[in-house]
Amino acid sequence: MKLTYPACFYPDEEKAGAYAVVVPDLPGCVSGGDTLADAILMATDAASGWVLDELEDGRAAPKASPLERVVPEPGGFVSLLVLDMDSYAEKYGEKAVRKNLTIPAWLNTFAEKDHINFSQVLQDALTALYQEKQQA
Repeated sequence: MKLTYPACFYPDEEKAGAYAVVVPDLPGCVSGGDTLADAILMATDAASGWVLDELEDGRAAPKASPLERVVPEPGGFVSLLVLDMDSYAEKYGEKAVRKNLTIPAWLNTFAEKDHINFSQVLQDALTALYQEKQQA
């Protein structure tokens, strides 16, 4: 799912080239960056995280205001942010994803006999492997 939201960009008065960004349709969604490009990336990330939280809590993504209706404070300008929610959720989402698993019959018999939770074992093993790779 791709979403667009208008964002208000404001030049930082204390740091040349830096911008603060406010996304009016997402209350409290404020970000910024040392350059315009960085501000766009950071605002896109912040807005994506804001929307993902809503979606994972079972709420719909807020409707975006029409670009022409968003009026920035003096000195600012409005531009659109494009959110790729599928890509963002794949990378940062907490929603569980179903995976199929193939194991030898003897191992399945053992695990079922001992009431082993296949999903938990796989999550624990993958988490350990992930943490090991992060430390390398």
